[in-house]
Amino acid sequence: MQLLYELFTAFKDHAFNTLIYPLDPKNRIYVLYLATSVILAFFAYSRINKNRDEKPENETSFLQFLFPRHIWSSPSAWLDIRYFFFHQLIGKFLMLGLTAWAAVMVFGYVTGSSSAGALPEPSENGTAMGILLAIVYMFVSLMVVDFVAYVTHYLQHKVPLLWEFHKVHHSLEVMHPVSNFREHPVDNLVYNLFTGASFGLITGLAYNIFGYLPNVPSLIGVPLLMFAFNAVGYNLRHSHVWLRWPGRWSMVFPSPAHHHVHHSCHPDHIDKNFAFVFPIWDVIFKTYIVPEDNRDVRFGLGRGQGKEFTSCFKLYYIPVRDAFRLFRKRPAPEKDVNRPTEQSSSG
Repeated sequence: MQLLYELFTAFKDHAFNTLIYPLDPKNRIYVLYLATSVILAFFAYSRINKNRDEKPENETSFLQFLFPRHIWSSPSAWLDIRYFFFHQLIGKFLMLGLTAWAAVMVFGYVTGSSSAGALPEPSENGTAMGILLAIVYMFVSLMVVDFVAYVTHYLQHKVPLLWEFHKVHHSLEVMHPVSNFREHPVDNLVYNLFTGASFGLITGLAYNIFGYLPNVPSLIGVPLLMFAFNAVGYNLRHSHVWLRWPGRWSMVFPSPAHHHVHHSCHPDHIDKNFAFVFPIWDVIFKTYIVPEDNRDVRFGLGRGQGKEFTSCFKLYYIPVRDAFRLFRKRPAPEKDVNRPTEQSSSG
């Protein structure tokens, strides 16, 4: 009974934390990140109206631009809302702490210590050298973890077994900020293990080389660079609002347009733009493409794929079914097989 009570208490706390996502700075849909995205959306709206050749009476209000009818009349949009609660309360609860576990395990292996808390308190904290090391550590750790995330994301598209689970995220036909949470638990598992392990590795190496763990500069409890990443239009990455940074800046800083292309099933966009934070990885490995406009961007899996994903249960079950088909070597119907090479979703 004690175990059941503890499990119920943990689930209750998890459910409460899920409901207050908009009030949690560590979450992508924190109200401040949503607000900055609305500001950037207004910039995009103003630019569209400035270049519009249509008659004024055909113009839409900003509110209509922000919540277009074609998005919110789509079953895909409302499935994302339902799935958010379904997945966060069930799948994420079962995987609670996985990233931290992977980080601690690798950190312990690299340093020989059971946990970071068992290490001596850094004496350099607050000094000029300590501040410098903290800044360097922040940039290096983010670069390393982002590179591992890029490679993981690439494999999620290229390895047939991993793709069966990752395609859940690409099955959405319209996007809004909550669409970001349309992910299969196995997909979360793979990503969390790899990124958690990479963070543990870089943290352990930092301790072995410098003899202490730098305190990462933070703002409202969030690492500074991640706060900036979330605040500069993160929620527009999963939306209908096309926003591309001018010129080559789009190759340096992540723009919503960069991720829109990644979700596009246009043949030119398949398996492009895998990077999360630094598009430079796409540039280096020749997976980068961000056109000047979004005329060819179409979200979804393409070729009628993804039509089976009509419920929360099917978003969980269908990838498992298709993964078993791979192992049993039974060819699935064309709409269910691994993505075609020409008209399927990009990653």
